[in-house]
Amino acid sequence: MKPLQRWIRRLAWSLLAVGLLALLAWALRPAPVAVSVARVEVGPFVDSISEEGRTRLRDTWNVSVPIAGYLQRVTLEVGDPVERGQVLFRLEPSPAPALDPRSRQQAEDILHAAEARLRAAEAILETARAERRFTEAEFERYQTLHRRNLVSGTDLDQRRSQRDRQRAVERAAAFGVEAARFEVESARAVLAVSSGQRGDIEHPELEVRAPIDGTVLSRYRCCEGSVAAGEPVLELGSLDTLEVQVDLLSMDAVRVRPGMAVRFTGWGGEVPLAGRVRRIEPAGFTRVSALGVDEQRVPVIVDFSEAPIPAALGLGSGFRVDAEFLVWQADEVLQLPTNALFRTAGQWSVFRVEAQRARRIAVTPGRRSGLVTQVLAGVEEGDHVIVHPGERIEDGTRVEVDP
Repeated sequence: MKPLQRWIRRLAWSLLAVGLLALLAWALRPAPVAVSVARVEVGPFVDSISEEGRTRLRDTWNVSVPIAGYLQRVTLEVGDPVERGQVLFRLEPSPAPALDPRSRQQAEDILHAAEARLRAAEAILETARAERRFTEAEFERYQTLHRRNLVSGTDLDQRRSQRDRQRAVERAAAFGVEAARFEVESARAVLAVSSGQRGDIEHPELEVRAPIDGTVLSRYRCCEGSVAAGEPVLELGSLDTLEVQVDLLSMDAVRVRPGMAVRFTGWGGEVPLAGRVRRIEPAGFTRVSALGVDEQRVPVIVDFSEAPIPAALGLGSGFRVDAEFLVWQADEVLQLPTNALFRTAGQWSVFRVEAQRARRIAVTPGRRSGLVTQVLAGVEEGDHVIVHPGERIEDGTRVEVDP
């Protein structure tokens, strides 16, 4: 029995040693890596481009001053509606410039000289009238004597000629008086405004009218004062022609086509607004991003396509909106989170959880839309893939799914 006991004892010690080694190996084995997983699903998928945009008016009218003059106060304010043909503002002739003491003294001297010429012209006119009356009386006497055959026809013709010449002299003297009177009025007009102020007399006014039915967008001048020709006063526009300009990255702009559907959010209302791409500008420009990176941007013009009218909702020119361009969409698309994808050996892959272990699976991604990517091959609906896989995750690594 002793050999049997010794064999049993050895077997027991051997089993105990194996158990201890197994327990030690189990205790020293690597702990499973905690991971977050996402489920591969089939559902609606939208490939879109999102960018911030600004509303603007398709056409605006800058109403400026046609000629230099004195602008009366503009009573219209920003936001006021206007109708075609409505008077927007009025212009008066510019007031005379103020006279310095020397110019005023010269103007007074010119007035005195004009008044003196007027008096001289009036005296010449009185003399011409007296001479004309005398020659007319002489002609009448000679005419009576000629009928009695007491004077010759030659003497009568001479008196007639003198009478006609004197009448012409009188008319010339009358014109001289009229011209002298105009000179006096002109000299008085120069002195009428000596301080550059407008007088109480009425001036002819030029009325500038609205070219369209619309709204006042900007008011560059409100108060009265002198204005130069071409100076802008008001900016008009029709809010019914409201559109949106979105500056897309050039790599995104090439994916956009005229007529593409656009959805506007972030404009302040609860319901998104619909739009359609009308034009992609053929020339881009460079804009520096917030990170200091030069970006090539392309302006894309989008029209609102459905009621209600944006102006009725409170939108105006220069308002911010978020534009989402719907490049492609489908209802039944196999998709997974974009952050589950990684590249290895030049191929896209994911880690699929199988029996508490991570298995690297090669996949073929399709379209991307923000945080979601379409999958063409490699995984199936219902598979669980690891999101944000770290360096500790390798093919076959034991994992523990976070609840």
